[in-house]
Amino acid sequence: MTPAPEPAGSTPLRFGYGTNGLADLRLDDALALLADLGYDGVGLTLDHMHLDPLAPDLAARTRQVGRRLAALGLEATVETGARYVLDPRRKHGPSLLDPDPADRSRRADLLLRAVRVAADLGAHAVHCFSGTLPPGTDEATAWSRLADALTPVLEAATAADIPLAVEPEPGHLLATLADFHHLRHALGDPTHLGLTLDLGHCQCLEPLPPADCVRAAAPWLRHVQIEDMRRGHHEHLPFGEGEIDFPAVLSALAATGYDALTVVELPRHSHAGPHHAETSLPFLRAAAARPDSSAPLSGSAPTPAFLDGVPSAPLGSPFP
Repeated sequence: MTPAPEPAGSTPLRFGYGTNGLADLRLDDALALLADLGYDGVGLTLDHMHLDPLAPDLAARTRQVGRRLAALGLEATVETGARYVLDPRRKHGPSLLDPDPADRSRRADLLLRAVRVAADLGAHAVHCFSGTLPPGTDEATAWSRLADALTPVLEAATAADIPLAVEPEPGHLLATLADFHHLRHALGDPTHLGLTLDLGHCQCLEPLPPADCVRAAAPWLRHVQIEDMRRGHHEHLPFGEGEIDFPAVLSALAATGYDALTVVELPRHSHAGPHHAETSLPFLRAAAARPDSSAPLSGSAPTPAFLDGVPSAPLGSPFP
């Protein structure tokens, strides 16, 4: 399908698909699939099955992946949300907030490796997140740990000229756009600290509608993730199964001039990853070609249940 022309004054959007949603495929097969389907790039999650960041010869394996990406015409963003890459017993552990300095250093080391991988691949950015507040830790201490742990990573990212794009994640210490700005100010507004904006998370818990979140976040956007979602429920859904007005969101994103990848994020759908990769791109292209509309793109989305302005259902798991 040939994408429709973009409206005057907007930037053509480029779409990618996250390898965390293709976990049952070999990396080479996943990249070939995405290129064949017409994606512009890939959100490459460093994991045991996809460019293991802890296995030997990382630099040589990265060069091989880089050659494959170039041959297929794919760009990349490096993501660091692998569930058990550091600890087989703790999902997404250890984090940058852990009480043990050695554990925090292990997470920071993973991010430093990711920066090197991103530099070697010519990637747009390195994605990361804060982690959840550990039991018994007050927020002031957690924010201090986060800033300290990220400082050497930011130094490496600055030296490599690779943006470090922090993602607000429901249930985390850094959960919202306001929290991102709190960290940004605490670190002195470093040039290479940017934002990963997950558009589903905006629907889930931000006070602004997703399109307004895009406009508010525009100066700091370095990476964008996209999926469908419902208000008050942190569940990544295939397109058309949630409540997001995608024509409005994608129009707002194009109008900001954002020119990096917008990556489909469906980590819990790897069992049907090839199917969702095949159906997601036509949906997004059709949504991007439509004028702003408050109506759902297809079907009718359920209305979120609220009690006195508060979602009646919990946010759910803090991690996809």
